[in-house]
Amino acid sequence: MSIPRFFLIGFSFFPLILGAAEPSEKEAAAKVFRAGAATSDVTAPLGTSMNGGFQDRKAAYVHDPQLARCLALDDGETRVVLVTVDSCVIGRDVFDEAKTMIHEATDLPMENMLMSATHSHSCGTMQAVGQSDPDPLYQRFVARRIADGARCAIANLEPARIAHGVGSVPQHVFNRRWYMKEGGVQPSPLGVTTDRVRTNPGMNNPLLDRPAGPTDPAVPFFSIRAVDGRPIALYANYALHYVGGTGPGHISADYFGAFAGLIRERLEAERVSPPFVGMMSNGASGDINNVDFLGRQEKQKPYGQIALVAGDVASEVARVHAGLTWLDHVPLAVARRELTLGVRRPTDAEVSDARKVMEGSALFPRMETLEQVYARETALLSEFPETVQAPLQVIRIGDLTLAAIPAEVFVEIGLELKEKHPGTMIISLANAYHGYLPTPEHHQLGGYETWRARSSYLEPEASTKIVKTIGELINELP
Repeated sequence: MSIPRFFLIGFSFFPLILGAAEPSEKEAAAKVFRAGAATSDVTAPLGTSMNGGFQDRKAAYVHDPQLARCLALDDGETRVVLVTVDSCVIGRDVFDEAKTMIHEATDLPMENMLMSATHSHSCGTMQAVGQSDPDPLYQRFVARRIADGARCAIANLEPARIAHGVGSVPQHVFNRRWYMKEGGVQPSPLGVTTDRVRTNPGMNNPLLDRPAGPTDPAVPFFSIRAVDGRPIALYANYALHYVGGTGPGHISADYFGAFAGLIRERLEAERVSPPFVGMMSNGASGDINNVDFLGRQEKQKPYGQIALVAGDVASEVARVHAGLTWLDHVPLAVARRELTLGVRRPTDAEVSDARKVMEGSALFPRMETLEQVYARETALLSEFPETVQAPLQVIRIGDLTLAAIPAEVFVEIGLELKEKHPGTMIISLANAYHGYLPTPEHHQLGGYETWRARSSYLEPEASTKIVKTIGELINELP
């Protein structure tokens, strides 16, 4: 779909076969599995604020478009829509607006829609984080374009077959939180001196000790093709934050978008109609990035590292894809729950001190230093409610379960869920945005992802409650 510019005008792999018990001949004849896919362009206009840093940046050039990539699945009884959006983070109000428009046009229940941001740091701002504020007109535009893409995917529904696999790409995932030798951990901008780990500690830092957590190299995916063998879509998932290395002010979908293009090539799906849609969702990567702090990576030109990561992931998925077993039908099921979580609000004294720090900025109301930025965050969080509602959702596709969590989920949480519930794919930044989701243990360690701000404000036990609730939802599924 073209954009209406209304603004300007490893481990070894074994195939996992999807499907429950074999249906009877009568049931099989009555049910037809169908799928449809489509994309919708949500590229921000030049001059739009961009998320991804403490200071605001403006879009100055479009290297590659931002897309909403949409997939509709229907088992004859239940229909679901999956959407990945090239964006850093997206708030619940935007996702809910898009879902409402889809529901009003198609009668599809809103709880049957799973929408997530990819977490590219080179896209137009959709949620106020740091000093980047969203343009309400752009937010409304994105909501409409998500709805348009989903409706087109539904319109493209046709009889289809499905298969699932898991690849492994360990060479591109690194835990970015490190234990440091004495003197290697500095006080936080909040004045905290009890941090025991450091995030992004610097390349070849002589005070590096050891990573503070594991990684997850798995690349789970499922693939859809028409009954005549024509590729329709492929939905993949990788626990990698983002890659970066883009040009200054460049809009780019990062490796998520590059993967989508490359997997289309690898599957020889460039000239099919309707167009093939590749999709990459962000896994449990809140503490995982693409930087080898031991200095073993070669320096790349702009976009070189994105191409390297996307190429390796696409090649691995294509390798596994060649050996998949295809099924004519799998059942779909959905479960959803609102979970009440506490907010780490500042005290009145902390807010008073923060406002004094803010007044020291020569650019007021813009902040100059990291201390001033976090002082502003403290003042803003004082206006937050004491609790928030986190929408949790699971979608079963045969033997595969998608677990949607509205946060930047730490890898330890994803690994725990996958160990307790085999066949689970963790979708981060889904249906809303509630900042980082560290474990209680990582809250004790401190570090950037735990510093209180709009990017990290949930209670320390939030992950424990979310894991428990996701498990209950999975067990509720038929």
